[in-house]
Amino acid sequence: MPHANAPLTELGRLRLARCVVEDGWSLRRAAERFQVSHNTAARWARRYREYGPAGMSDRSSRPHRSPRRTPAPMERRVLHLRVKKRWGPARIAGRLGLVPATVHKVLTRHQVPRLAHLDRGTGQPVRRYEKAAPGELVHVDVKKLGNIPDGGGWRVHGRRVGNRNSQRHPRTVGGRHPVLGYSYLHTALDDHSRLAYTEILPDETRDSAVAFWTRAQQFFTRAGITVQRVITDNGSCYRSRLWRDTLTHAGIKIKKTRPYRPQTNGKVERYHRTLADEWAYARPYSSETARRAALPNWLHMYNHHRSHTALGGHPPASRVPNLCGQNS
Repeated sequence: MPHANAPLTELGRLRLARCVVEDGWSLRRAAERFQVSHNTAARWARRYREYGPAGMSDRSSRPHRSPRRTPAPMERRVLHLRVKKRWGPARIAGRLGLVPATVHKVLTRHQVPRLAHLDRGTGQPVRRYEKAAPGELVHVDVKKLGNIPDGGGWRVHGRRVGNRNSQRHPRTVGGRHPVLGYSYLHTALDDHSRLAYTEILPDETRDSAVAFWTRAQQFFTRAGITVQRVITDNGSCYRSRLWRDTLTHAGIKIKKTRPYRPQTNGKVERYHRTLADEWAYARPYSSETARRAALPNWLHMYNHHRSHTALGGHPPASRVPNLCGQNS
């Protein structure tokens, strides 16, 4: 396809060539008439004589010979390491004594998928899916998070203070939550819209998980989403009878991930990574109280304002009609 500033389209080239070949125009006259150089007019006239109208399209700029191209045996070694070891270009280059850019070109030439698009365990392309409507599937998971002591943790005072704090026993402030030890982020995330609901709880027992789900379901209901199925890992709280009976009584189907395959619940796993990068460790908080106080605003920003690459740059709320325009 001609570039934006090309003086001749394929139709224009054909007209120029016919003026020269069929109508007997001189190359100079044709070049002046079509506002191109003498060499350009000669080229399209020659192409027309040799190939007819089919010769008016652009040809590939790839050279006929590439004497400096990586030899075929070396390319086979590159592809073997990629398939066998699932290494990236830099590591393959280090093993074979090549330049990483050369390895990257070899992999690209043979249309080898990116490592991010492959399952690390099997090497097969990752099967990505997305439900057609909100509520068809909700991902539920728990992330363990270390608490920040009053005055700040190691990100504020350094590793020495951080290691000393890790040896202390947890205590409470105002009877509300532990300063040291761990908290547990319970999250429910809708597969279609990526709308998320997260709470910080002191444990991941069955009672906490069921109580969290009750509030999460109310959150989705207020957004106009009827949950049909929930997928979790095989944690003990999700294998309990209380969890099963609670969801079954609400008419919700239960789905479990395959053992040792967190990719099945990958959407909520990726959300937890975003949560850690943009909220939990986004800045050096002075206390656990300060970090927890920042969570509601971040959740609102994530659901209503933060662009999501999987949603074409739109926030999750854009896929939930009943939620659009709320809390804007």
